[in-house]
Amino acid sequence: MKIGVVGLGLIGGSIFKNLLEAKKHNLVGISRSVNEFNVSNNYENLKECDLVFVCTPMNKTLEILDKLDKILNENTIVTDVCSLKEFVSKKNYKFKFIPSHPMAGTEHSGWEHSFPDLFEDATWAVTLKDDTKLEDFAVLKGVIEELGAKVLLTTPQEHDKAVAMISHAPMIIAQALCKNIENETLAQSLASSGFRDTTRLALSNLEMANDMVVMNEKNIKDVINSLNKNIQELMTPNYKKEAEKIKDFREKLYL
Repeated sequence: MKIGVVGLGLIGGSIFKNLLEAKKHNLVGISRSVNEFNVSNNYENLKECDLVFVCTPMNKTLEILDKLDKILNENTIVTDVCSLKEFVSKKNYKFKFIPSHPMAGTEHSGWEHSFPDLFEDATWAVTLKDDTKLEDFAVLKGVIEELGAKVLLTTPQEHDKAVAMISHAPMIIAQALCKNIENETLAQSLASSGFRDTTRLALSNLEMANDMVVMNEKNIKDVINSLNKNIQELMTPNYKKEAEKIKDFREKLYL
């Protein structure tokens, strides 16, 4: 197939490098900063693509999709990789749009930090639209599996609630924990691996983080309210009993 990748940051770059390494498809990269392989900033090169991954920041995605709508034909399958799905699912396009989101990443960003194995054993959420044809989904699913990921079908609304619980709110909490010791020099000196691991998400790409907080605010607030309730329930004489249940649950999680 002819596959295009728009935006070669951590996610787009990793998709591009993986498919490039496999040497199975004809690849076209669109980027303003990468000047190697078959990469340019000429969107016309995406014409006749069978599949296009849009990997730009969330705040640019709708603009890029509108741009592609003027270039691509009705047979091209297009997916995005945004960490929110409801906002991209409301509009129809000439091409075949299937929103998706790979649950993979690091605290780093950019082409220089992307790598082919980023998606190995990762879950890749896909939210089908009412007009999605099964044969088109099968094409996208096949390429996602080539990248090493496992497809999970969900709805845009349920997806956005879930990622608030496991990604967006944890990032805010990690940032708040850092802010909490901003003026505490002893705590800073004593902080070690536990604090480092707990606050890794505070190093998230700030453009992406801002998009998540602004665009998923209600779901994040709901998670934080629920978290406050759970903290209060833990801070009781029954702490050990409740903590043992949580430990058992955590040990069973496939992570």
